[in-house]
Amino acid sequence: MADRFRVTLAQLNPVVGDITGNADQAFAAWEQARAVQADLIALPEMFLTGYNAQDLVMKPAFHTAAMNAAKTLAQRCVNGPAMAIGCPWAEGGKLYNAYLILKDGGIASKVLKHHLPNETVFDEVRIFDAGQLGGPYAVGDVRVGSPICEDGWHEDVSETLEETGAEFLLIPNGSPYFRGKMDVRFNHMVARSVETGLPVIYLNMAGGQDDQVFDGGTFVLNPGGALAVQMPVFDTCISHLDLERTAEGWRALDGEKASLPDVWEQDYRVMVEALRDYLRKSGFEKVLLGLSGGVDSALVAAIAVDAIGAQNVRCVMLPSEYTSAESLDDAEAVAKALGVHYDYVPISEGRAAITNTLAPLFAGRDADLTEENIQSRLRGLLLMAMSNKFGEMLLTTGNKSEVAVGYATIYGDMNGGYNPIKDLYKTRVFETCRWRNVNHRNWMMGPAGEVIRPNVIDKPPSAELRDDQKDSDSLPDYPVLDALLEILVDQDGSVADCIAAGFEEVDARRVEHLVYISEYKRFQSAPGARLTQRAFWLDRRYPIVNRWRSPRET
Repeated sequence: MADRFRVTLAQLNPVVGDITGNADQAFAAWEQARAVQADLIALPEMFLTGYNAQDLVMKPAFHTAAMNAAKTLAQRCVNGPAMAIGCPWAEGGKLYNAYLILKDGGIASKVLKHHLPNETVFDEVRIFDAGQLGGPYAVGDVRVGSPICEDGWHEDVSETLEETGAEFLLIPNGSPYFRGKMDVRFNHMVARSVETGLPVIYLNMAGGQDDQVFDGGTFVLNPGGALAVQMPVFDTCISHLDLERTAEGWRALDGEKASLPDVWEQDYRVMVEALRDYLRKSGFEKVLLGLSGGVDSALVAAIAVDAIGAQNVRCVMLPSEYTSAESLDDAEAVAKALGVHYDYVPISEGRAAITNTLAPLFAGRDADLTEENIQSRLRGLLLMAMSNKFGEMLLTTGNKSEVAVGYATIYGDMNGGYNPIKDLYKTRVFETCRWRNVNHRNWMMGPAGEVIRPNVIDKPPSAELRDDQKDSDSLPDYPVLDALLEILVDQDGSVADCIAAGFEEVDARRVEHLVYISEYKRFQSAPGARLTQRAFWLDRRYPIVNRWRSPRET
């Protein structure tokens, strides 16, 4: 019997729907594995189709194409290591999330996912059928167990594999980031290694898909939970793992142990990678955004520059008579610090034309929110015109606090194809700007040093749509607002929970009401990078029309 077994771990970034391109990526990785005489190369869950492909997987032509691609890939991968790769599989009138073992020119084994996640961004129960619990597959004289992603979070699958002869666990994942996710993964995988007494290989994919970022971070544990290998987070990379047979069973040899960045860096990296891949995978090379002199647009500009480089970012100042000299100076300073193209497009003429056009209809009525929204919608119109003319994707810049309570103008400042800070509360926007000013990493394409001048961060936030306007005129101060939203949105709490936490009932009810009546805006809003388990898209699905409010205590 062999005393050594080499597994090549391919932490790669597939593109949803690019079956041919994903197969080519897998084959290139297989060639690297063959060059180092690996016994097995492993790729993540659903790699051939990309993940999360949602209802696209159910389209017969799509999953048939993926299955055919798997067969063709198997024919290409001969005279070398076996390949384990994720792919949908249809048989017997059912559709499965499968992990295929390719060797000797064919599909030697199929593992079918048993536990289908049905929460947060996942609804696999409506897409796939559940596979039966099964045993390990053989690669040479070694028996490998592969719980697929969610299966690794439940003890029954791993225990069944151990009881039926698995010698180590290789768990392929399509596990997207949320803040603190690595700790959750470690805890589950340590439990599996303790329960089974087997080494555990946790393989995750990398890259962005719509709102989600798969953050890599592949790791290997020996029995009892001892860390043998830690691959980097977010980076695509290929690593070769050696296991050695001992008197106690297989053990993973120590390899690289990449350090994990803190939560501020991980959040920022997610926003950068999400935007970078969203653009790359949708065919855009350049972006533009309105740079107002405020903190939100400054942060989005920094993220965009770090994602695709200053030469690909256009920032536009669209001032009105309400735009302060301070904002003009701040916006220009940010643009210069980042090195972006900067346009100055006043909206006064366009606003006068619209006002004059509507004057006969509005005669006798006082100015109100209508006139404020006209400014925002005019800016949105001009930015969309530039987007169309220059072929640059418009980025929208609303933070999670504003998105939650609808403090934004639909068809105005909400215009755009992507929102990097959609899941970042305003109080975290301030701190993230401060973090970026004193931190620079090699994955950032923007300059080091202070890119967002302190005045942008420290001045009172304002939409500047009327004289002396402040956000606090319309909303609770952001520390209060964000704390209430944390309870009402992130924790799915009630007004009673807010009161119990020490907040005023009047503020809690007002914020709850704003959250519910803004659902229609969020339904039409741009996607954005997911940072939490209650991001506004697949994580939180509420009716648009809804009269529910927390009951009053009697």
